[in-house]
Amino acid sequence: MEDFEPSPARRRAAPCLAALALAASASGQDAWESVRASGALRWGSDAEGGAPYQFHDPVDPTRVIGFEVEIAEALAEAMGVRAQRVQNQWGELVPGLQRGDYEVAISGIEIVDYRLEAVDFSRPYYAGGEALMVRKGEGGIASLADLRGRSVGTLRDSYAHRLLDSQGGFRVRTYDEQVNPYLDLELARTDAVLLDEMIALYYGIPRPALRVVGEPIGEVRYGIAVRKGNPVLLERIDAALDRIVREGRLRSTLERWNLWNGKTAALFGDFSQRKAEAPAFEEWRRAMGHSEAFETQGRNWIAYAKVLGLGALKTIELTCLGMIFAVVFGLALALARLYAPRPIPTLAIAYIEVVRGTPLLIQLLLLYYGLAQAGVLLPAFAAGVLGLGLNYAAAEAENYRAGLQAIPKGQWDAAAMLGFTRGQTLRHVVIPQAVRIVIPSVTNDFIAMFKDSSLVSAIALVELTKAYQELAPVANDYLLIGLVAATLYLGMGAVVAFAARRLEKRLRVEEIGLKPA
Repeated sequence: MEDFEPSPARRRAAPCLAALALAASASGQDAWESVRASGALRWGSDAEGGAPYQFHDPVDPTRVIGFEVEIAEALAEAMGVRAQRVQNQWGELVPGLQRGDYEVAISGIEIVDYRLEAVDFSRPYYAGGEALMVRKGEGGIASLADLRGRSVGTLRDSYAHRLLDSQGGFRVRTYDEQVNPYLDLELARTDAVLLDEMIALYYGIPRPALRVVGEPIGEVRYGIAVRKGNPVLLERIDAALDRIVREGRLRSTLERWNLWNGKTAALFGDFSQRKAEAPAFEEWRRAMGHSEAFETQGRNWIAYAKVLGLGALKTIELTCLGMIFAVVFGLALALARLYAPRPIPTLAIAYIEVVRGTPLLIQLLLLYYGLAQAGVLLPAFAAGVLGLGLNYAAAEAENYRAGLQAIPKGQWDAAAMLGFTRGQTLRHVVIPQAVRIVIPSVTNDFIAMFKDSSLVSAIALVELTKAYQELAPVANDYLLIGLVAATLYLGMGAVVAFAARRLEKRLRVEEIGLKPA
């Protein structure tokens, strides 16, 4: 298998990943002990990876299926435990592994040199090449070399991505999932797509407007990633892989999904004739409407609604708890900035400026993965609420500062004449009026947080946007499912806006001394 030099960005990231690995293994206890004690092998994966890796079943979208799901279950069974899948974004699978969120990661992770600096790998369980695809009407393209100077789509940080970078001369367009590269190729937004041949088999070849160019290029091998410092677990994984290979279970799984090929046969030294059909592959084709032998499967909107509903519920939980934290902490920051003795106002200003000046995504990653290096392991949900709350507290602090400073000085003087202390004046006179003033701004931030909560998918949480990203490739429908997801967001925001208007009306009525009807 060819290896390619990682980019400067990847080389800079390697020490961080290695530090995470060192921190995670500092306890000295092999992960196999926790697997044996719990009776479960937790494996990290990303259901957005799509078919045939792991994906929501088109017939029952509440289930996650795929050839790697079957491999994980077979491995766990061979090890005498059960398999327990843990969702995380593909790009964060290795950091999640280092945190100890799961014992292994199985999600089309390629065995390459720069990843070996951060994790150990089992023996490969699949080998294949890269398939180059272009539009059928596009002439004069017989190899990758014919595309120099033209745009080629591929997955970010994949073997194909590194191959294109190493050869140079291409305008590389990267994607985070495997449907849109082929869609853009069909729409002539790119000139070609280079991806793993199994991805082309499922998402490229079924498109009648596209064609494969030549034979598969290079070789990529998938392995099971294990956190460094766990030799016993790695040995158990390899032994379990050997067992399912000897028993024919691995080959049977790959054949069911139409993935057994010459490179995988050479990998395992098994060149015997095909032993099984590909029912899982044909079922997927039927569900996607790609098979002439079957009618297209109708969309299971009830199941889709359940998946999207669970995602929406998680979004509501995160946003409501995050906003409560933001409002309380933001008010405290505003009061500290305006009325606290030195140097507290300076510290409050510094916090507000630093948080407002850095992206929310980086703050979430620091809370979830960065603190792990210091031995502080926050649960994903807690990190999500805390990240949203800390970020929006800076904005709320400025809202409240504007509201507090809008109260005329005469109000303070009148309160002082009545014998109110400074604290009593704030509590009974100034803050209630400031709250009325800032309601529209706080409402706007509340609605904005519903949308920004989509970033928590980077720390192993599945909210509404992530649910949409997982379902859309399965249904092969980004439009309708996207409209449903957008409608849910619109509904959540509308409820907040309605409640805010009712609150404003009530406060106005109380302010003039009338009872609401």
